[in-house]
Amino acid sequence: MEIRHLITFQAIVEIGSYTGAATKLGYTQSTLTSHIQALEREIDGELFTYINRNLQLTHLGRELIPLAEDLLSTHEQIKNMRSTNQVKGVLKVAAPESLTISRLGPIIREYSLKYPNVKLILTNGTCGQNQIDLMSGRVDVAFMVYPEIKPEKCIHYSLIEEKIVLVNGNSGPAHFDEYKKNNTNHYFITNEEGCSYRSMFERYLLKHGVHNFQTMELWSIEAIKQIVMSGLGFSALPYMTVKEDVENGNLKVLPHSEKFEPIYSHMLIKKKKWLSPAIEAFVELVINSISETDKDMFVQDQEIELIKQS
Repeated sequence: MEIRHLITFQAIVEIGSYTGAATKLGYTQSTLTSHIQALEREIDGELFTYINRNLQLTHLGRELIPLAEDLLSTHEQIKNMRSTNQVKGVLKVAAPESLTISRLGPIIREYSLKYPNVKLILTNGTCGQNQIDLMSGRVDVAFMVYPEIKPEKCIHYSLIEEKIVLVNGNSGPAHFDEYKKNNTNHYFITNEEGCSYRSMFERYLLKHGVHNFQTMELWSIEAIKQIVMSGLGFSALPYMTVKEDVENGNLKVLPHSEKFEPIYSHMLIKKKKWLSPAIEAFVELVINSISETDKDMFVQDQEIELIKQS
């Protein structure tokens, strides 16, 4: 069994196709096929199959994933024995848009300045997709904005509570109760399905029988804020994503008497026998940054409570 065969297997799992994996690794497709066939002879079973022309892992293939990851992690550690303290390589991070625009910008800037030999790749996706990408090996670190979670097979850091606020434009109603009246024509303006705080808010509406407005789904938080500013409706967003707009008077926090489920930001790292210095340095920077943010949270909470009660 050769390391390059496991690298090929991992690339196909991450990308989901032989063609994409061949492009990534610089091999011909026939070379990839020979690598997988060699692995299958070693373990005496198929690793992939096609269902309705879609490439799928077999049960044996799924069992091989964590074993291959351990072997490749050990191989990487051996290669870096002489430079275990050097922070270099590639670091792939997945985060929801809300955290990217509200918290990660300064962290990524500081990391890039401090560790110029690391190529940092940041992708945005829903919280669920970020976790899937982490577990499949597509990314090294995944961020989520979610209620309390206890994920398996992950190193989990619960970072900070993200205050979810209702916001509307300056010409909108003064209290959320106005939106709940049957004669309202306003929209709940939100982002894509799968977004954790959208799901939390919609569960709350369903539980309390509130269904007096339509949902408008947009592609980005910035687009949501612009439509809310126009007076078309309201949105439920993390306070950190609207803080500047509220302070500038472009949006207002909508007072309400509702009690929403708390939402937290989380950082997940897949459990491995060895974490690269690049991952360890990033985790340390995030933890230190969030600790500094914590100092301002009490003041922020007071601000939000005063607005809600006004």
